[in-house]
Amino acid sequence: MAEHRPCTARNETPLQRADRNFVELLQELRVTQTGVQILFAFLLSLAFTSRFEDLDTVQRVTYVVTLLLAVLAAALFTAPAALHRSLFQQGAKPRIVQVSSRLATIGLSVLVFAFSGSVLLVVDVTTGRTGGAAAGAATFLVCVGLWGLLPRLVRRTGLRAEADGTGKTTDEETAGGDGGTPAPLRHTVGQPSELRGAAAHREASARHR
Repeated sequence: MAEHRPCTARNETPLQRADRNFVELLQELRVTQTGVQILFAFLLSLAFTSRFEDLDTVQRVTYVVTLLLAVLAAALFTAPAALHRSLFQQGAKPRIVQVSSRLATIGLSVLVFAFSGSVLLVVDVTTGRTGGAAAGAATFLVCVGLWGLLPRLVRRTGLRAEADGTGKTTDEETAGGDGGTPAPLRHTVGQPSELRGAAAHREASARHR
């Protein structure tokens, strides 16, 4: 019975929340899978170009490692769909969401190295080893900053805003046992009866005089 009680600010049950989280996760995976598919197709076609024979040992190793990383990232991003299909209608949706979220996080980490390796390879072939290393390192730092540091900064800003009391007034205004009447209106709810009492008192005084 407890699983079907609303448990969030959206008045969702745990199963409803798991369904929504899984849909949101799939939307995120659609975005990342597009990049992985483009990268994977590029790496596969690169081996059949005429210039591939001119690559040195370092460049070939970089190519193979990057290709394997792209394959691993693609497998991690498609694993949630396979997991959901295998456990479909078995009451495991919350567990599926939890495991799928971890797989997606690992997939993003692998994709960082795949992007960096591909940029390293292309720039190395076109401009030289120094330029390739610099471009690969820059790509790595950009991905880590946008995918890792930025979410933490946003989360820290949100926690700091909550600690400073942002939104506290709204919570206090909607609290209490008066059916959620806002605090500024609570002081005026009793005014009509008070005004009626004052008018009755003045009328009784006039009659007495």
